[in-house]
Amino acid sequence: MLYLTTKLIKRYNPKQRFFRQRNKGYQINHFITASTLRIIDETGKQIGLLSKSEALKKANDLNLDLVEIAPKAQPPVAKIIDFNKFLYLLEKKKRQAKSKTKSGETKEIWLTPFIGEHDLNLRIEKGKKLLLGSGKLKVVVRFRGRQITKRDFGFQVINKFISSQSEAKVEKNPYFEGRNLVAILSKK
Repeated sequence: MLYLTTKLIKRYNPKQRFFRQRNKGYQINHFITASTLRIIDETGKQIGLLSKSEALKKANDLNLDLVEIAPKAQPPVAKIIDFNKFLYLLEKKKRQAKSKTKSGETKEIWLTPFIGEHDLNLRIEKGKKLLLGSGKLKVVVRFRGRQITKRDFGFQVINKFISSQSEAKVEKNPYFEGRNLVAILSKK
């Protein structure tokens, strides 16, 4: 691993994009600016306060890299680890955190109060597919201009849509949100 970092040192140019991306914002080996560092070994055990040159020598002996992980601490904290392995573990943590996020998002279907029968049937079929894919479905009947005076047509359309969704339960009954009539459905 030391070979890789010395290779980076030879080609160092701060304006080069690949170098900044490769380090991911961490200072490694000779690029660390602090004179004294709090050193932690690869197992997480604290070694103590060392000068930069002593820490680099210790990392060199172990054939590992010296990575500054907390530059704002007093004194800055550096870890003696394999830098590529360190980056891999960071990416792995990000992937795990991302996989734990809730993926069931709400999908929307827009209707109008005077929608044609065929168009409504197409939206009903699309709504069934969306309910199977995601957990929730938001049905919105949008009123434009003077259509808002015919609210009962909007309620008829949205109730027809809801009654046709046999595998869905109504989470929120139809209600007005400004000029839109909204109902939320979810899987049974």
